[in-house]
Amino acid sequence: MGALLKEESTITAKGQTTVPKSVRQALGVDYGGRIAFLIDEQHRVYVQKAEIEETADPVIDRFLEFLARNMAKHPEKSVLPFPQSLLDRAVALTAGMTVDLDAEIEGDVSI
Repeated sequence: MGALLKEESTITAKGQTTVPKSVRQALGVDYGGRIAFLIDEQHRVYVQKAEIEETADPVIDRFLEFLARNMAKHPEKSVLPFPQSLLDRAVALTAGMTVDLDAEIEGDVSI
């Protein structure tokens, strides 16, 4: 079988590796994305984009229920206006900066 793409990566002492940018792009994953490793009977390893499985977390669910009840019981303490002084400081610190949230991440990303 001819390879469409071949890249190499080094495994660190902690068992970590960097997924090369070209592989991330081919899989359609980026920072925070998940990949799955599949190994067949001949010990060949395949990497694919992981399917997102929605699984309920009972601890998170109970915490969110607690927050909802607490917010309903104490609305005056739950949602507070953002302090103008903090907003002014954030605006001053980011003045002149532009961020393209759709831009691709350049270089290798360690996950």
